[in-house]
Amino acid sequence: MKKWVYMFKEGSADMRNLLGGKGANLAEMTNLGLPIPQGFTVTTEACTDYYNNGRQIRDEIKDQIFDALKQLEEIQGKKFGDPENPLLVSVRSGARVSMPGMMDTILNLGLNDVVVEGFAKKTNNPRFAYDSYRRFIQMFSDVVMEVPKSKFEEILDEAKEKKGVKADSDLDAEDLKEIVVKFKALYKAEKNADFPQDPKVQLMEAVKAVFRSWDNPRAIYYRRMNDIPGDWGTAVNVQAMVFGNMGNTSGTGVAFTRNPSTGEAKIYGEYLINAQGEDVVAGIRTPSPIDKLAEDMPEVYEEFIRIANLLENHYKDMQDMEFTIEDRKLYFLQTRNGKRTAQAALKIACDLVDEGKITKEEAIKRIDAKSLDQLLHPRFDDKALKEAKVIGKGLPASPGAAAGRVYFTAEDAKNHHDMGERVILVRLETSPEDIEGMHASEGILTVRGGMTSHAAVVARGMGTCCVSGCGDIVINEEENYFTLGGYTIKEGDYISLDGSTGNIYLGDIPTVDAEISGNFERIMKWADEIRTLKVRTNADNPVDAANAVKFGAEGIGLCRTEHMFFEAERIPKIRKMILSKSKEAREAALNELIPYQKGDFKAIYEVMEGRPVTIRFLDPPLHEFLPTDEGDIAALAKDMGLTVEEVKETCAALHEFNPMMGHRGCRLAVTYPEIARMQTRAVMEAAIEVKKEKGYDIVPEIMIPLVGDKKELAFVKQVVVETAEEVKKEMGSDIEYHVGTMIEIPRAALLADEIAEEAEFFSFGTNDLTQMTFGFSRDDAGKFLEDYYKNKIYEFDPFARLDQNGVGQLVKMAAEKGRATRPDLKLGICGEHGGDPSTIEFCHKVGLNYVSCSPFRVPIARLAAAQSALNNK
Repeated sequence: MKKWVYMFKEGSADMRNLLGGKGANLAEMTNLGLPIPQGFTVTTEACTDYYNNGRQIRDEIKDQIFDALKQLEEIQGKKFGDPENPLLVSVRSGARVSMPGMMDTILNLGLNDVVVEGFAKKTNNPRFAYDSYRRFIQMFSDVVMEVPKSKFEEILDEAKEKKGVKADSDLDAEDLKEIVVKFKALYKAEKNADFPQDPKVQLMEAVKAVFRSWDNPRAIYYRRMNDIPGDWGTAVNVQAMVFGNMGNTSGTGVAFTRNPSTGEAKIYGEYLINAQGEDVVAGIRTPSPIDKLAEDMPEVYEEFIRIANLLENHYKDMQDMEFTIEDRKLYFLQTRNGKRTAQAALKIACDLVDEGKITKEEAIKRIDAKSLDQLLHPRFDDKALKEAKVIGKGLPASPGAAAGRVYFTAEDAKNHHDMGERVILVRLETSPEDIEGMHASEGILTVRGGMTSHAAVVARGMGTCCVSGCGDIVINEEENYFTLGGYTIKEGDYISLDGSTGNIYLGDIPTVDAEISGNFERIMKWADEIRTLKVRTNADNPVDAANAVKFGAEGIGLCRTEHMFFEAERIPKIRKMILSKSKEAREAALNELIPYQKGDFKAIYEVMEGRPVTIRFLDPPLHEFLPTDEGDIAALAKDMGLTVEEVKETCAALHEFNPMMGHRGCRLAVTYPEIARMQTRAVMEAAIEVKKEKGYDIVPEIMIPLVGDKKELAFVKQVVVETAEEVKKEMGSDIEYHVGTMIEIPRAALLADEIAEEAEFFSFGTNDLTQMTFGFSRDDAGKFLEDYYKNKIYEFDPFARLDQNGVGQLVKMAAEKGRATRPDLKLGICGEHGGDPSTIEFCHKVGLNYVSCSPFRVPIARLAAAQSALNNK
């Protein structure tokens, strides 16, 4: 019979895929003899089975859960549902990889109207018993039965107001009994049924709810953001309860073995006296720093430090630990490798290498390549900062600088971000439902919550600036404004946040670019020693090219020439060429453009200092260059001696029904070879002149876009070669050059062996290749892709991460067929996917020579390429 449920003592750390991260670590800590409340794990396979089985838990799994429960009763010496000596449990999710706050937890399960009385007697603490029961009703109703938490919060707030107290802990047993009655009445009104009293029913419903939470909208969004497959499922951990809310000798907390914001090697965390776990994470009360535990309970603090160090040494990584103190006895509820900022990740990795705990290779594998993005982004301009007005201060929860317009809901933040605004999300406290709004924001500001609150943990993971726990803010949610430091900030007003100091500033403070140094340089140097894939950049101007070189780019994989035609003094000339009626007139207009194109190419060659540069010839359809403004049309007509009507007629004639698949790319050069001639002349003259003037060894790479047939490429290549040879002769140069193509049409991938007879290199233009393979327009797919994620048809955006099953097959086939014809064929990728770590790993496996991505993603690509080399040794 298949095993679906494991006691903690039956598992180990290497069973993560089956037991989930939390279950595997609880098993490991049990084996290490640490103080862990015992329990059992329902496997990730049981979760997958639940979905495959029409969202039902099969009897075999239920039986194994109740068998495990019996074993837990024996271990704890208590009985589930027994009024005399009740066993209460927590039910928690635990995926293979940490997804903080994305899935659900239920505490104090096993209480009912009878058990709570026995529990009050047994503990001789009625206040604690009824506090635990009201928490259970609220959590079970919210997580399992979808009765909004806020409705229970209103009842709680009313009770506190009536009594004139601020904290939940100021309510006594009688107050809490009254609250329990009101909570159950609310449940009945909402669900038209009594609150379930059978603990076994409670348990099975809770397990199902955790399985369901694997597929809640925030978990799906988080998975998409972090490349986590939807078929992994989550495990469920059922664990004996220990209580941090038993009075002033109890408490609960979250701590890290190093600082997750800076990486400093010092215990970092917070705890609350007389509280349960969700109080710390939800940020409802502002907690005390962990050092204070040394004063409150010195012996507990000493044991805590000993175990924290033991765990870090065991796992050889910074640990994020949840703990509970029950009447001066310490319990660890979980440990996991802690989420950290990119800055902290680099410092921790380098420190662990220096401490001799891990190798350079392990250090490289530890860092989330995507997170480097955080380090390449701006900080506040020092000069502007001196004059800025600080209006308040919160906790520096996630570093970086952010300025934007204030919005108060996740939905508003996302909508205004989509309209092109920079946004700051301001909330009382964030909850996992806010994930999309948080992702869309430059920065996050919360009134409640500590350094380990939901807002802080999620923001750090995303690299978003966050200031939390600014209790001086008063929010008016009805009228969308907040007051702070004597100022009223309305929706749409600008504020600026410094996630490294916690300062909140009035207005929009300018930012300056980040520097690469120290640990970043060390890690990059190690990565460069390991990787075999080259990393180039997509850059169309000297500024972007210089930036990319600063970030370590080894060449340009895509220089788009059309971007060079849109400047004010150039656009009339290209328009003139388009509207010319004869080849001679077109050539005359194009000749006027040669000095500009040549100047652009020279500037780029100078910046690149002999590194390879692939220049893509004109790609977009001609109508994109034509005027739509009446004034521009009239000026063009006058310049060319045409009537306004004639210009409008030509514009109308060039209009295309489906321009993405229309008269563009190499098709333009087939109709107008003079365009390819002009561009070849500009490339060759620029290269020869820079080679002579600067002495750089330049080998121009000319890329013909959108080819689908060998003859098509041969036709355009002949124009290029004739012109290039002509220029070489004129300038007395023996410069070498290469002509290649972009593989971005499925037919080109299918006929890659033939096309390679003409092409000296392939560059995969995966933006168009994805578009044509899926039959989606990249510009319009956003309108329906959300529905595809929601209905689990797709798990990720195929324009952000390469679809390896479909588009990837074409890339692999084209690479193999091309090299069969021309073994020395150089292969690269220059679509947006070139900076995505999972795509880079695919490119490594397929045997590409290089990836090319935008300048800011170059360090990400360098690290991801090193990780690919290590993962595929």
